[in-house]
Amino acid sequence: MTDAKAVLWDLDGTLVNSEEYHWQSWRDALAPEGLAITYEQFLASFGMKNEPIMRLWLGAGYTPERAVRIAEAKEADYRRLAQLHGLTPLPGAREWVARLKATGWRQAIATSAPRANAEVMLGALEMTALFDAIVVAEDVSHGKPDPEPFLVAAARVDVQPARAIVVEDAVAGIEGARRAGMKSVGVNARQPLGADVNVASLVDLTPDAFDRLVPSRV
Repeated sequence: MTDAKAVLWDLDGTLVNSEEYHWQSWRDALAPEGLAITYEQFLASFGMKNEPIMRLWLGAGYTPERAVRIAEAKEADYRRLAQLHGLTPLPGAREWVARLKATGWRQAIATSAPRANAEVMLGALEMTALFDAIVVAEDVSHGKPDPEPFLVAAARVDVQPARAIVVEDAVAGIEGARRAGMKSVGVNARQPLGADVNVASLVDLTPDAFDRLVPSRV
């Protein structure tokens, strides 16, 4: 039986802190519609696909056409901000991804972001070549907390779910990992996420953190 094991990485908030760009672009996309959200509502949406976010925020004013128009405006503005101001990996992100790659772990991105966003972000971070697969919003029918994004990512790197570890900064992602039958690492300085391992930052992980969660077979 294969000894292959994998780490499946969320992107926003896990590998890169793009929170401010998302907050700004959501506000600017909603304003022409006469809509406003609180910062708490914004934070609660992290990790979700745009469709359920729009249903939640638009309420009785929801239509598929309106949701698509607002979401597309938001994502275009987000990409503009990311390309204009650049992106910096969160502390420990590049080092961990490079270390895992060097030691034989397969790695994939499993994000709720649209493909265009993921490509811009990974390009700005100069990390595209470090991953074996990228799973984005368009690749799945159901977003987190549904396990589909992680199951698709594991399949693309040819690793059994029980041999995969999800790294996430949002409750929805950790719940998706649990439903997928995968171990998880929660990275969130605001609150513990109920993951198998919870840290405030990737730099807080012990050197053997991933190996302890999914040991190599003898």
